[in-house]
Amino acid sequence: MRTVFRRLAPVALVATGACFATSNDVKLLQSQVETLQQAQSRSDVARAAQLTQVIASLGLVRDSLGIMSTRMIKMQGDVRGDLYDLGQQLIQVQQLTGQSQNRLQDLRASLEARNQQESSGQAQPASPTTSGAAVKAPTGAGAPGATPAPSNVPGPNQLYQLSMEQLQRGSPSAARIGLQTLLQQYPTADIAPEAQFYLGEAYRAEGNAPAADSAYAVVLQRFPKSPHAPTALYKRALYMEQQGNLTGARAALNDLITAYPRSDEAALARDHLRDMK
Repeated sequence: MRTVFRRLAPVALVATGACFATSNDVKLLQSQVETLQQAQSRSDVARAAQLTQVIASLGLVRDSLGIMSTRMIKMQGDVRGDLYDLGQQLIQVQQLTGQSQNRLQDLRASLEARNQQESSGQAQPASPTTSGAAVKAPTGAGAPGATPAPSNVPGPNQLYQLSMEQLQRGSPSAARIGLQTLLQQYPTADIAPEAQFYLGEAYRAEGNAPAADSAYAVVLQRFPKSPHAPTALYKRALYMEQQGNLTGARAALNDLITAYPRSDEAALARDHLRDMK
């Protein structure tokens, strides 16, 4: 019996040792699992905190975008308002400029009339028998190089003013005669470019389109730098189109865009060329 016990004792010890080893491994594993769970928990907390921070940042960005959008809308409104005010100011400046030019023209015409009256009074002889004789044109009545005008012919600014009044009143024939007289007597006067252009307008108002076209052509030939030159060229192009000369009309419109690119007529020419195609 003792012999059997001695033989079984080592086996029992081995089995007992195996049980102890398995229990220790389980405890170690449980400890590691708990450590991992704690680390995961801390990681989840950190990620939650980061997510909360990101959400808060996105909220700030959204609020900032809203503020910027509101400011942009307000800025656009302010810009529109400023552009409108600027446009109104430009219109006022143009109106004032036109009024100033008209007043200057009236003043020049009045000065011419006064100078003509004074010169005529000084040139008349004292003898009553010769009081009806013709008086020579006053010195400086026209521009240098102009043909001397008789004393009974108004100065260039007077003629221009009288002609424009007739044209505005619906008397293009009277206006045409006045403008023709101006250009004949004072061909180099500073008002000559305007007179030549409105001569074309008077012809056009009379229904004489070919004569109007010829007058506009003279504007381009003699006064290419006049503010009326692009308008004259545009009207020539329209006349060519009415006559069926589409090739000439296109060429004139292209010349207008090239020679006067910043003029209002150049924009009209571009639109008209698109419509002609």
